[in-house]
Amino acid sequence: MSDARPTTPHGVLSWIGQLLLYGLFALAIGVFSNWPPYHPLGADQALLKLSVSHVGKPVGECRKLSQAELDKLPPNMRFPEQCPRERAPLTMSVELDGVSVLDRVAPPTGLSKDGAASIYERLVIPAGSHHLEVRLNDDVRAGAPTYTRSADVTLAPGQVLVVDFDPTQGGITLQ
Repeated sequence: MSDARPTTPHGVLSWIGQLLLYGLFALAIGVFSNWPPYHPLGADQALLKLSVSHVGKPVGECRKLSQAELDKLPPNMRFPEQCPRERAPLTMSVELDGVSVLDRVAPPTGLSKDGAASIYERLVIPAGSHHLEVRLNDDVRAGAPTYTRSADVTLAPGQVLVVDFDPTQGGITLQ
C-alpha cells in the first residue's frame, strides 16, 4: 500500500489565500470602524451627569461614656465618646426649569452601613438655557441642613454638565 498525496503546490496557493483572507478582514475592520456613525446625543441635546460619592453623617448622636463604663473596657478601646457607625443615606433631588427630573435615595455601603453612598445618573436634556436646582441631604436627623445649589446654565448641543459634591468647595459643584 502506498501513501498517495495530492501533488499541488501548497506554498504559493496558501500564501495567496492567507493574504486574501487577511486583506478582507482588515477591510471589514476599516469599514466598521467608521460606519455606521455613532452619535451619543441628538443634534439639539445636552447631557447632565450627576456623580456623587459621599459619606453621610452618623445616624445618631455621640454619647460620652462615664468613668465606670470606661474602666470596664480594655485599655485599647477606652474612647471617651461612643458614636454609632451607621451613616445616613444620601437624598438628592434635581429640578430643571421647575420640573422635577430626579429624586434619588442612595443607601450607604458596607456591612455596618458605614461606607459612602453613591449616586450616578445621566440625564439627556434639551440644549439651551435652563434653571437648575439641586438639593442634597446627608443627614437623617430632624432640622439637618440641606445643601442646595441654584444656577442658570446655558448648554450647547453635545455639552456635558457634571454635578458633583465636594464639601471642601462648599457643597454642590457644577463643572
